[in-house]
Parts: sequence; C-alpha cells; structure tokens
Amino acid sequence: MAKHEHVRVAVIGSGFGGLGAAVRLRREGITDFVVLERADSAGGTWRDNSYPGCACDVPSHLYSFSFAPNPDWPRTFSGQRHIRAYLEHVTDTFGLRPHLRLNHEVLRMTWDGDELRWDIETSAGTLSADVVVSATGPLSDPKIPDVPGLAGFPGKVFHSARWDHDYDLRGKRVAMIGTGASAIQIVPAIQPEVGRLTLFQRTPAWVMPRMDRAITGVERWLHRTVPVTGTLRRGLLWGIRELQVSAFTKRPGELGLVENLAKANIARAIKDPALRAKLTPSYRIGCKRILLSNAYYPALAQPNVDVVASGLREVRGSTLVAADGTETEVDAIVFGTGFHVTDMPIAERVVGVDGVTLAESWKDGIESLRGATATGFPNWMTIIGPNTGLGNSSMILMIESQLNYMADYLRQLKVLGGRAALAARPSAVGAWNRKLQSRMERTVWKAGGCDSWYLDANGRNTTLWPGTTGEFRRETRQVDLAEYEVLRAPAKTPKPVAAKSSAKRAARKTEVAR
Repeated sequence: MAKHEHVRVAVIGSGFGGLGAAVRLRREGITDFVVLERADSAGGTWRDNSYPGCACDVPSHLYSFSFAPNPDWPRTFSGQRHIRAYLEHVTDTFGLRPHLRLNHEVLRMTWDGDELRWDIETSAGTLSADVVVSATGPLSDPKIPDVPGLAGFPGKVFHSARWDHDYDLRGKRVAMIGTGASAIQIVPAIQPEVGRLTLFQRTPAWVMPRMDRAITGVERWLHRTVPVTGTLRRGLLWGIRELQVSAFTKRPGELGLVENLAKANIARAIKDPALRAKLTPSYRIGCKRILLSNAYYPALAQPNVDVVASGLREVRGSTLVAADGTETEVDAIVFGTGFHVTDMPIAERVVGVDGVTLAESWKDGIESLRGATATGFPNWMTIIGPNTGLGNSSMILMIESQLNYMADYLRQLKVLGGRAALAARPSAVGAWNRKLQSRMERTVWKAGGCDSWYLDANGRNTTLWPGTTGEFRRETRQVDLAEYEVLRAPAKTPKPVAAKSSAKRAARKTEVAR
C-alpha cells in the first residue's frame, strides 16, 4: 500500500460477505476499491475454523453464490476444506487478488465530515475511502468466558476457531466446553483418539440426523454439462426452507412434530436413560439453532466420554469444577463457546459523526436500517448486519440481498453527483427496528423458552431475520432516499495564506508602478 491511498470503496474482510461485495463492485463497473483482510489469506470464518470435523450444516448447492455455482461439490454437505477452496476459486475467477490487502488489520475508521470520507488506519498503513463496506461477519471474534482460575491452568487451552493443530490430543484428558454447532462436530471427530473426553453442557441442543452423502459423478457431470440442473437443485433446496419459515416465525407450535423426531433420534443412539435425560432439551425445538449430526450421540455413548450437565464454574490447577460441583482432571480445554455476535469488537474501531464510536451508538443494543446502515455513520454499510441472520437457511441468500442494496446505494451516490454522502435518518432506523422487534415477539426464538446467542444482554433478538429470505430480498432491492439525509461537503473558504500572498503581489505591482 502507498503511504496514503484513497479509494472509492474499502471493503473490510474477505469471507463470503467481503468477496461477494468485491465481485459485485466489479460487476457494477467499480474497480477503485480494496479488500482489507487482517489475516494472510482470504476465507473468513472458513479459513479460521479448521477444527476436526468442521463442515457446513447448509446443503452445498445452497451455500454458494448464485453467480458462481459449483457443479463439483463432493458432498451434499461440504466440509471446511472444500468451502475454503471454493472461496479461493471465486477470488481467482473474478480477478479479486489485485484488490486484496492481506495482513491489513483495520485498527480505526474515522469519519471526516469536511471531506466526506473515511480515514482508515490499518496495521500496514493508512488510506481513505468514500464508502466503507464492513464485512467482518458476526462469527469472526471468538468468545471465551471469563472463568475464575483459567489463567492458572497448566495444560493447553484454545478455542474451536483457533484450533492448535500442533497439539497432539492422542491419549489426553480433554474437556469440551459448550454444545453448539462446533462442539457437535468436534466431539465425534476427537473421541476415538483422546484418552478421556468430558463434555461440559450448560444447555443440551436439539440434534437431527444429517442427510449427508457423496454426490455421484453422474450428478456432477450433469450439473457441469446442463447448468440449469444445478440451478433447479438450488431452487428446490431454497423453496423447502422458505416453506419452513412460518413455523419458526409465526406458529412455533407446529414444530412439535419435528421435536418428536428429534427425541426419537436421541432414543435410537442413547440407551442409557440417565444420559438420555441429560441430552433432552426442555425448550421448544428451533429456539436455539437445530443442529445436524449422525455421529454426535453415538460418540457420547462411548465408554471414554462423560457428560457433565452443567457449565464450567471455575478452574483449580488442572481440575475443572462445574456449576453443580462436579470435578474433572484434564490436560486440555477446548472452548466451543461461540463468538462476539451482539457485541462485535469491530464496533469499537468505527468512529462516526461527532467522534461517537459504533459501540457507543449501540450501547443499548445493535440496530441498523435494513441490516445495512446505522445512524451517525454516513457512507458506512455492513454485510450480515443486525437482524440478518437465519435459523434454517443459507446466509449466502441474505448476503446477496445485501449486495443488491449496496449496489443501489452506490448508484444513488453517483446520481447525486459531486461529493455526497448518505446518512441514515434516526426516524427510519427506529421505525425499521420497532417493526422487527414487534414481529420477533411471536417467533420461536423469543417464545421458545431458551436463552440463546441470538439474544443480547437485554433479551432482544438482534441477530435473526423474522421472515423469509424472499421477503428480505424485496425489502433490500433498492435504497429509499426518504430514509436518508443527503450530505454535501461544505464549501471551502480561501486560505488566509493565499490572501496574504495576493496582497503582497498587489503591493509589489504598486511599487513597480511608482
């Protein structure tokens, strides 16, 4: 990077959101942009999460860009290695590498109201941009709970998203903290090799069978030679999930049948009544994300596995003490405790109008306009912003909708002409979020009887979208300028120095005339 570079658009992050934004910018004819990435390669969460067993719980043909179909997915549910390879393929196919600025962690972004631009400080230099598209994603910064005594643990400690592949788990006594999407993949992957595995389960998860299989060579050949077949497959997968949405958002009672199927799944794999009772949730299925696995329950039934139906309370040397008093000696602790979703660390680094940080603006809860823009932060947008998450479908669908909004936002700025910025009106942001939270009250995520990572400290669901992906696409198809204030750069007054210079020149002319 040059000492100071100015670009039309700066994209932050190179996961699905950031790379998708880069592709869309090029397709809109905008090439004056950079993608700032703190790591040494692209890939986002699919680069960071490389733990044993890591895979996606959304079907492969739906978990990919509509503009970049992959006819060669090896399985119906692909693993981390293949998804990361797909993102590298997208990077090369669409010519994104010249725009990538790797090892450029954003340290601070500050809005300059006089110049109508963002001044960006990175770990490798500074630059400025007319528009910032923040695509850091909610699953980028791991969350490790503040457990008393953890700093004094003599063994190995790491988070699932920062897996230490140099540490040999064979024969070790390992504690797995958490029972989310990562944990149910890690447990069966490491169970055969560890000496003893203890799962600390604060709340059990509902787990359904994973309908995974290898995609045949005939299927792959068909998708390559007749691309419409891949499109139809994607459309079918999307349509099925759209039909499921009302049960999550309007009629949670309809999920009772699914809940019975999940109980049958537990009963098939877990014969011990005591263990089965530990693993059976007391909340409505869907309140937390429904997890998919064929191997999780069988792994928990193995003789070298213990399930502690309680969270971790404290650490005393190499002894882990659960909230129910259970004590366990371990050599290593693996945290599968999720991410900073409702308190994204990037918000501390974004400084908007009047020097207010995004974190300060969001102190009472994160919120945005149509999942994209925030009051007090002109020409700043986020991909996978507040209330854009899904509980049953592919986030790529939501990302592509937000890319439509981003593209129209930039078109509107071009139409306005000159140096201009769009600032989301507080009234528009407030109206959008009041409607969202009103709809949220009858969803399974609020009425299902659980405490999930979807909820913030105030009990508000600021994570999920309470509707179909089709509805979200309609809501973000184009920018409504009535929801924004148009900002113009203030007129620059002549500098005093220039005025003095003119006076001196006039004086010299007078002297010469004499």
